[in-house]
Amino acid sequence: MTSAKLALVTGGSTGIGRHLAQLAAEDGHDLLIASDDAAIADMEALTATGVTVETVMADLSREAGMDELLARLGARVPDLFFANAGRGLGQAMVDQQADDIRHLIGTNIMGTTLLTHEIARRMVRRGAGRILMTGSIAGYMLGTYQAVYNASKAYVNMLAVALRHELQDSGVSVTCLSPGPTDTEFFGRAGLLDTPIGQGPKDDPAVVAKAGYQAMMARKEEIVPGLKNKSMVAASHVTPKSVLAEQHRKMAKPQDPA
Repeated sequence: MTSAKLALVTGGSTGIGRHLAQLAAEDGHDLLIASDDAAIADMEALTATGVTVETVMADLSREAGMDELLARLGARVPDLFFANAGRGLGQAMVDQQADDIRHLIGTNIMGTTLLTHEIARRMVRRGAGRILMTGSIAGYMLGTYQAVYNASKAYVNMLAVALRHELQDSGVSVTCLSPGPTDTEFFGRAGLLDTPIGQGPKDDPAVVAKAGYQAMMARKEEIVPGLKNKSMVAASHVTPKSVLAEQHRKMAKPQDPA
């Protein structure tokens, strides 16, 4: 069975993205899911919801990956677009590899921007659509030992809200989902398992995804799931930058081996 509704999900094979895809499927949306993770092969299980599921294994930090996804999308216009693909990167910036930095910037900034640009233009021409961009509370904080990552999420947070206001009379809404630490593969992939933040408590990705999905469907501007995360964002607006940077150093600095 094919639905008249389509949801495009990037970074949809694991974590928050996988749960967003599940929610969209349960709501009757056919799915086009993109990821550079091999776990995307398991997404066909969502066909049990009665919708059509297409998957594209593509690296959206690269032009070739973007072209592959857009070729699969064709001339279709998604009803829902989840700009969820993202990369993390821990450790001191001078200890990171240049290729890893390029991959993060390519995914979190270039890929997110260019794909959102294309999908938003299609939605505006149609006069309807909803976009959920996955930012982070990290984008409100000085990211000592996660400097490039936090800077990239500050970009996404700001882009989402600015774009929302540009499109406010178009029929297209943009919502920014800004989660805190969430129990996904992010921390292992980012090399943060030996840090206090990597070893600390985390939110359930299913709960985070549901909060984001509901906020998008209600056309809200931003959602920060969890009282603790809301408090951290509020505090970031009045805390001196040097204090924020030092607080993040304590959370994200790799622990000395025992």
